Amino acid sequence: MRLSLRDLAERSGVSAPMLSQVERGETSPTLSVAARIAGGLDLSLSQLLRLDEGGTVTVVRAGERAAGGARSRGHSYEVLTPPLPGQRAEVSLHALKPGALTAGADDPPMHEPGARETAVVLEGALRLHCDGEAHDLVEGDSVTFDSDLPHRFENPGRAPTRFLAVVSAGLRRS
Repeated sequence: MRLSLRDLAERSGVSAPMLSQVERGETSPTLSVAARIAGGLDLSLSQLLRLDEGGTVTVVRAGERAAGGARSRGHSYEVLTPPLPGQRAEVSLHALKPGALTAGADDPPMHEPGARETAVVLEGALRLHCDGEAHDLVEGDSVTFDSDLPHRFENPGRAPTRFLAVVSAGLRRS
């Protein structure tokens, strides 16, 4: 579930400024407010507070991965990490056909302010367009960048490209 603060405010009845303060760790919500936030996220309060986690290991089977991308435009991906409450990083496996892009040139960034992304090229060639610059990578190369900046990946080669992407939320202090 990808919600903006405004969306969550509408769903939970908690103001966007209050949600922002809670997210940044500037204030702690009352139990009543926390319960409303949990409801807005379709979680129980115990799930939000991580009180009902059954264990310390969560396995995501290959057939259970969340999938996305624009397959008709040559981009597909699978999310390898489970959707756990409070999770601050997401790992995804991407595939790009030759000439394909992950986004359009004018698409806005889809990651929250302060997010960082690391990509590792597993096979093929990959070009990162970030903040007006292009960076060419080949198999085995990795790149880390501020993913709240305008960016997209491209396969400039003649063979398919596969890469892993790890997005860590809110690590950089702007």
